[in-house]
Amino acid sequence: MPEGPELQLASRFVNEACRGLLFGGCVEKSPISRNPEVPFESSAYHISASARGKELRLTLSPLPGAQPPREPLALVFRFGMSGSFQLAPGDALPAHAHLRFYTAPPSPRLALCFVDIRRFGRWDIGGEWQPGRGPCVLLEYEQFRENVLRNIADKAFDRPICEALLDQRFFNGIGNYLRAEILYRLRIPPFEKARTVLEALQQHKPSPELTLSQKIRAKAQNPDLLELCHSVPKEVVQLGGRSRKKKSKGAPQGPEDRMEDPPPPSKAPSRTGRARRGHPEQTTAQQPEGTSLQRDPEVPPRAEKGKRRGRPATSACHQPQSIKADTASLAPQSPAAP
Repeated sequence: MPEGPELQLASRFVNEACRGLLFGGCVEKSPISRNPEVPFESSAYHISASARGKELRLTLSPLPGAQPPREPLALVFRFGMSGSFQLAPGDALPAHAHLRFYTAPPSPRLALCFVDIRRFGRWDIGGEWQPGRGPCVLLEYEQFRENVLRNIADKAFDRPICEALLDQRFFNGIGNYLRAEILYRLRIPPFEKARTVLEALQQHKPSPELTLSQKIRAKAQNPDLLELCHSVPKEVVQLGGRSRKKKSKGAPQGPEDRMEDPPPPSKAPSRTGRARRGHPEQTTAQQPEGTSLQRDPEVPPRAEKGKRRGRPATSACHQPQSIKADTASLAPQSPAAP
């Protein structure tokens, strides 16, 4: 699910992709989308984006002299579970493109698309951030920290810390994977009461004897929960949100995509069917003839092909000897001749 860092990266993408592009015409909505129609038409306009928490604002700005004359229009997007922006050729739109902004002729027609496979994403006309959301953990850290500590008596902090971290009134931009990473780094039990965790931050104050550089170093080495709510999303943005997703054939590859993956670790040989049936497995010394492996002279040769199993092969020099009885014959002996 897109969280604060993903919204920041999406706004960067829109600004970079639309830089130098001239859009024109109407905004086109998918007929299956339940979101409102966008009543905007202009012969020439630019598109820019900004993000705050889990929201992205898209601004459509008509150029001077564009027809019909009109004021800029802003839309605020919430990405839901799978929302994203893509720039695609106008005649090859991606699936699930529920809102399309087309470039003006005569250049090859492109479309900036809001793509949402699961259709949980929403957009509102007017450009106002959703009321009730707190300051952004990425862009408004000082206001975010003050908002949390000032409202620590709120009933929202009666809940476990793992639930409180998802409350966008106080942690605007934090979601599931960020919450898990922050709690893991601090070794905080997820079901610890939120107020218990946060009250410790109110009581903790750096020593006045420390210099400014020492305070900064101490904060970097031992960040608290609210500081990690700012620094962990920042790390994600700095990494660029890259993942090891499989790219489509023909997509451009960057240097990181050309790196070879390390070979998988060798697996221990599994037990063969022969071993599972109770027979000994074939060893290196028992390789068939014709291979480059040499036989161990101490290992007896295998039975010749065609012999029945379980009966050792015999040769002429090892024929079994008949056993003669040592006792006297029980038959009566004839008397000796006189």
